[in-house]
Amino acid sequence: MTTKAPDVGTAAGILRLGNAFCDAKALLTAVELDLFTQLHKAPGGSAGFEEVRESLGLHGRGLRDFLDLLVALRILERQDGRYRNAPGTDRHLVRGGEEYVGGFLLRSSRNLYPAWGRLEEALRTGQQQSGSHYDEVTQNPEILRQFIGSMDAFTNVLGAQLIEAYDWSGHGSVVDVGGARGNLCSQIVRARPHLAGKVFDLPEMEPFAKELITGLGLTGKLEFHGGSFFTDPLPAADVVVLGHVLHDWDTEQRSLLVHKAFDAVNPGGTLLVYDRMLDDEPEHAENLVISLDMLLVTDGGSEYPASEIVAHAAHAGFAGTEVLPLGDYDTLVVCRKAA
Repeated sequence: MTTKAPDVGTAAGILRLGNAFCDAKALLTAVELDLFTQLHKAPGGSAGFEEVRESLGLHGRGLRDFLDLLVALRILERQDGRYRNAPGTDRHLVRGGEEYVGGFLLRSSRNLYPAWGRLEEALRTGQQQSGSHYDEVTQNPEILRQFIGSMDAFTNVLGAQLIEAYDWSGHGSVVDVGGARGNLCSQIVRARPHLAGKVFDLPEMEPFAKELITGLGLTGKLEFHGGSFFTDPLPAADVVVLGHVLHDWDTEQRSLLVHKAFDAVNPGGTLLVYDRMLDDEPEHAENLVISLDMLLVTDGGSEYPASEIVAHAAHAGFAGTEVLPLGDYDTLVVCRKAA
């Protein structure tokens, strides 16, 4: 999907693009306020100005303009002075929904938005600007839960797409490497119950994984394995998944992880890699934004072309690869191991 940018051949278009952060901050603020969940819960799914002000505990000044901006952005709808969620908003931005993506937007608001304010510094120095390393995130359960919510936001959307994109029938097990609390793997084993599931991530994720596994009734069906994928062997499985993981690291580290994944894939099995991979032509602004996110929040990460993974897979010993589109912006590389 190619981005439709403002007409930067005009002064108005240039100014509109330069102020696009205002639209983004309006949406992020609405998510922070949990506006969309409150509207969803309101009688009839709508609320007037005063009802919104009182339920969110706001002053009132600027609120009508704020709500009307969300209407202009088609995030909300307004009729007879009452506001309600637009259909897509109600599906994706109400807490507790199966397709909720608000967790990532909360991370955008609290971590990415401030970091993007230091993009110039990042470009000058090559240094990340988020102010915290991942090991610091894992030591704070509240922040770690926020991070998990942002990861769940992606897999809530991509899970069903990955399940349909690959034929799981010839396999008996799957491991999601760097799978956080196991949200993706839980979707896979529920949709393909013949599979035994494993999720591999840092030990600090284990309480969150156990919470998910117990809550979904997947005890004995989905197991958590704690460790570091740079220092510990990966659990063996017929299918190994590396999704939105490799972009956190540089080329050499990505190669190392693909080689370690090869060792973990059972003979006749498959490695599935997906990320917001880059094409030769810079048409996909969304993926380039994510790549710059990696500049701002990691020490060496970036998005990368699918051809890089194909080369790593061939060097590791995979018998063949296939490159497929996944969802709107992701690319899936299927790496098959000989039996």
